[in-house]
Amino acid sequence: MSTTDVLRVSLAQVNVTVGDLAGNRAKVAAACDRARAAGADLVTFPELAICGYPPEDLLLRPGFLRDCRRELEALAPATKGLVAVVGAPEVDGGKVYNAAAVFADGRLSGFYRKVELPNYGVFDEKRYFTSGDRPHFLTVKGVKASVTICEDVWVPGSPVERWPAEAGAKLVVNLSASPFHAGKLAERHATLARYARATGATVFYNNLVGGQDELVFDGGALVVSPDGEVLAAARRFAEDFLVVDLTPGADGNCGLGSELTRNPQPATHNSLDEIYSALVLGTRDYLGKNGFKKAVLGLSGGIDSSLVACIAVEALGRDNVVGVTMPSQFTSSGTRSDAEVLARNLGIKFLEIPIGGVYGQYLADLAVAFGPGEPGLAGENLQARIRGNLLMALSNRFGWLVLTTGNKSEVATGYCTLYGDMAGGFAVIKDVTKKVVYELSELANQRSGKELIPRSVFDRPPTAELRPNQRDEDSLPPYRLLDPILKAYVEEDRSVEEIVAMGFDAKVVAEVARLIDVSEYKRRQAAPGVKITPKAFGRDRRIPITNRYRPG
Repeated sequence: MSTTDVLRVSLAQVNVTVGDLAGNRAKVAAACDRARAAGADLVTFPELAICGYPPEDLLLRPGFLRDCRRELEALAPATKGLVAVVGAPEVDGGKVYNAAAVFADGRLSGFYRKVELPNYGVFDEKRYFTSGDRPHFLTVKGVKASVTICEDVWVPGSPVERWPAEAGAKLVVNLSASPFHAGKLAERHATLARYARATGATVFYNNLVGGQDELVFDGGALVVSPDGEVLAAARRFAEDFLVVDLTPGADGNCGLGSELTRNPQPATHNSLDEIYSALVLGTRDYLGKNGFKKAVLGLSGGIDSSLVACIAVEALGRDNVVGVTMPSQFTSSGTRSDAEVLARNLGIKFLEIPIGGVYGQYLADLAVAFGPGEPGLAGENLQARIRGNLLMALSNRFGWLVLTTGNKSEVATGYCTLYGDMAGGFAVIKDVTKKVVYELSELANQRSGKELIPRSVFDRPPTAELRPNQRDEDSLPPYRLLDPILKAYVEEDRSVEEIVAMGFDAKVVAEVARLIDVSEYKRRQAAPGVKITPKAFGRDRRIPITNRYRPG
């Protein structure tokens, strides 16, 4: 079959950076060159590929919008010999639209404006954009295609669902920036299958890939047949270039053509694999896109810092990660040894900076102000803050970004110290509960094919080691109880009564809810971290700090 008998469509799954307008345009242009070399007729890109997603309040700056338009127009020559659909903001009559720019053979021929603007969870599109109200069709090799953007295909009953069939469009192009959370891939499959069946069209779904602050976009571009079958898929958590041949029929319908240009559908990630991949990609892009080459973190010998170190090494390479142990008089020989073994297993630079002398001097200087009695909680937090100061000093001296190591269970309940273990630039596992930390740590060892994290780290009861014989369960309910209560209260917005009805002790539930509610001020000052659940602290969940509402 000759290329004149098929419609060749390429989906350029690119990792762009918010605000890097010239760099993003160059990346799109390079993908156009690749599409042309591959003999593609049509090439698509993710949502807002020119400016990156989400650009947030950059969209309120007229200069930013003008610069986006300038880069879009500069892209036109790169589309010679192609039809290209590229996500970009459009300004018309003082209104801003989330748009898809359509290029035809080197000319900017028009725009489609997104109709369905999400305004929930991490999305604030109605703050910036005006909704479109009309379809945009393009014809390539006699095949009519309807252009859509992300949320347009997620809303049943939307006019965007009627337009392809009404116009006889047998292809739907969807530019997307759909952020990851565990299980999101199955949701996308179901949504695209429903939309394809409703429209009777083959859907080309191109999703953004890469990390952007707390968000990770996992790619996984899809081609879905009119009966809802996934015909082809791109890789997840990596850039990819998917090329698919379609054979236009006499009735205007399209069948799948040559398998030589079709990527095989990858096996679906299981939940732990995809979470781990998201944490690695989010960490790599946060440092890389913000100009950091190396990271430093405190290695306590515990499970949390061990997992963060493994993720950092996979994201950045062993030469770009520094581990620091900062023992005090409360640090056991076991945790000190495990920290060193972990660093040796990972092949990272390992520093030891004891804090006993500094801690003693602090207590001496504070003796009059503190008055009689044991330092208590203030003394425990003082140790955490000394460690935070030391890590930040290394960061200032060498330009390393500090990775914090607190997990979601701790951050939720305030079992963390402001300006101490919370001090740093990126909180890798802030959306990962303690149970999942253990599971991901097992996975880290499995992925390496050897015991990176010593078995003793798994076996030791969690402890902050800020006082003699301290254990996390001295201050918190057991994690096997805490984590499911946290999920119900934070991620599912269940009431205390509803959680008790699930079989949990009423006093435990009430205490967990109280700890979560009174710790909002800490979370508001925490470093950003990778979102891996449907509702993460930060962009997803916006609770007032000054707030007297306490659910009964």
